[in-house]
Amino acid sequence: MYFLLYLNKGVCTNRSVAETKAGIDTNLIISLNERGYSIRLTNPTQTQKYADSALSLSKKINYKRGIAEAYRVSGIAKYYLNQNDSSIQNFLRSLSLYSELKDKQGEAKVYNNIGNLYRDVDYNKSLEYYHESLKIAENIGEKELVAGLFLNIGIVCQKKKAYLEALQYFKKSHAQFSLLNNNTGIAICYQNISIVYRHLKNFDQSEDFAKKAIAIARQSNLNFIIASTNITLSLVYIAKNELTKAENAIKEGITYAKLIKDEKLYYDLLIGYYTLEQKRGNYKQAFNYLQQVYRRDSLTYKNNISEKISLLQEQYKAREIQRENELTIQKQRTSRVILWSSILIAALLAVVVIMLLNNVKKKQRTNNQLTALNQEILLQKENLDRINHNLEAIISERTNDLKVKNDKLSQYSFHLSHQIRSPIATIKGLMSLEKDNLIDREEFIQQLERCVNDIDNKILHINEMLHNAQSLGFKKSGD
Repeated sequence: MYFLLYLNKGVCTNRSVAETKAGIDTNLIISLNERGYSIRLTNPTQTQKYADSALSLSKKINYKRGIAEAYRVSGIAKYYLNQNDSSIQNFLRSLSLYSELKDKQGEAKVYNNIGNLYRDVDYNKSLEYYHESLKIAENIGEKELVAGLFLNIGIVCQKKKAYLEALQYFKKSHAQFSLLNNNTGIAICYQNISIVYRHLKNFDQSEDFAKKAIAIARQSNLNFIIASTNITLSLVYIAKNELTKAENAIKEGITYAKLIKDEKLYYDLLIGYYTLEQKRGNYKQAFNYLQQVYRRDSLTYKNNISEKISLLQEQYKAREIQRENELTIQKQRTSRVILWSSILIAALLAVVVIMLLNNVKKKQRTNNQLTALNQEILLQKENLDRINHNLEAIISERTNDLKVKNDKLSQYSFHLSHQIRSPIATIKGLMSLEKDNLIDREEFIQQLERCVNDIDNKILHINEMLHNAQSLGFKKSGD
């Protein structure tokens, strides 16, 4: 059964200064890509025409971002037209250009588109591209793309029959789309939630979400969603034994499938007719539908195998071309690095030479200054030598003078000590006599008084001599 995948809304509109030089032309290219993308679900043939026009104009003015986006939109158109070989070629060209431009938003969108392309032929490969896109989208804050990727990952989980895990991703996607007021995304979420509940045998919930999806799709003229959701709704009605409602759902689905000229969707709806007629017991009619579907399924299986091989081959070729381009770019970068390194080294050598010359001049000036300084130091040294010589003579003279004075002071000191010692000896004798009561008290006092007076006179004499240096034979200070 066919499940609708959300393909990220919007086109890349970032432009460099060089790319905006044509002004109106680039705006026209952006408008063509946007218009082509907006009708991808209702008229993929017209989407291809818009993409071709955008690509032609972009190449004329070498507008690389316009070329990249035109390839991406063209890949989406061919995807809906079931031309998967051409689709992968366009996606890989777009991815190569966005990588060259370092446009992460563009890369993330193309990874998502390639994941959609692999969805029917290789689940693991599809998830690999989805997760690569999700990683980039979350890093750059691309909320709408993140919502779409949650939806796409949920669809792959659903195909792998991991229904509860799929339901978790659908609910996360619905929450994001609701915040963004994106009705298309909300409708597709409801459609896929309905499918999960049908597989879980919760038919009432499945019917409710299918009706919600169709209601929103009708408001926005999303014919693809109406047709594909009617598949699920018809199977729910068959399971609930509401066969008339099931037939009406299939008829409406076929009407819209023919309107958008989607053959694969038409045959998916015929499966509904087969199941319905089998339920009614019209086995002959059911067998006719089964034959048509079988022929289609056999062809589809062969095509899927062929598409898988073709996708891998085209991807390999594109990667080889991209690798060659990267090697060329790397060589160019290496050449530029060598050139700039040579220029930088030459500049550094010039700076070093200039610095050396400045150092030589500076050293010469310093040497001249040091020579002048040495001359001055020599003069100062000679002056110091003369001063030291005079100081030595003065010190020698003063030393000799001090020796003479010290000798005289020593002699005088000896003389004074002898003079003072005589009355003191007399006092000691008197005291001894007094102690032995050998002298009269009055005589003792008289003699003691005379000794004391004698000592006092000698002390006064000593003071007078000390204050009169000439009396000792010393010269006055300064003589």
